[in-house]
Amino acid sequence: MERIQLGDFSIEVEQKDIKNLHLSVYPPEGRVRIAAPSKMKLDTIRIYAISKLSWIKKQKAKILSQKREAPREYLTKESHYYLGKRYLLKVIELDTVPVVNLTHNTLELYVRPGSTTEKRKEILDNWYREHLRKIVIELIAKWEKKMKLKVGDFGIKKPVECIEYIVVHELVHFKERNHNDKFVAYMNHFLPEWKQLKKELNRLPVSHIDWGY
Repeated sequence: MERIQLGDFSIEVEQKDIKNLHLSVYPPEGRVRIAAPSKMKLDTIRIYAISKLSWIKKQKAKILSQKREAPREYLTKESHYYLGKRYLLKVIELDTVPVVNLTHNTLELYVRPGSTTEKRKEILDNWYREHLRKIVIELIAKWEKKMKLKVGDFGIKKPVECIEYIVVHELVHFKERNHNDKFVAYMNHFLPEWKQLKKELNRLPVSHIDWGY
């Protein structure tokens, strides 16, 4: 993968079979990446990056200023989130098959005695994927029908309203790849409240923001 250096910014460049340039800034550290057409010259991509430098700085500053959660230790009374609601983790050690049980305000994590932090994380992450997959499948089916599109796989763990915003956002990219006026018009048409949902998504802790622009 090529890199462009603009002052303190090191920008990853991935060239592939696409028609337009795509610029993304990713949390938690503000990693910058440009996806560009495979035949586009690096100098042309550099000029594009320079023209977007002000936007890049703004997005990186925004990411770095966001609330950050302490590193997860997967211990009892630690806060975890599911569909936007806060739950307290309760770790229960039993010599049986690991399982996660959701109660009114608690996430019960059953693990084998002596389980590592990495293993507990793996168990809980798998639980998130299994439960949210059903929600996202239903949302994608709903919006595929409205937009007359067909998409592939996914993997997110956010509040339901934010999930719907992300689903619609990504599906609209099948109609318009760039974040331009046409893209905004599609969003306004399909999901009029999308701007408010985007603000809500951006207010979440960085650990819950695992996608690009």
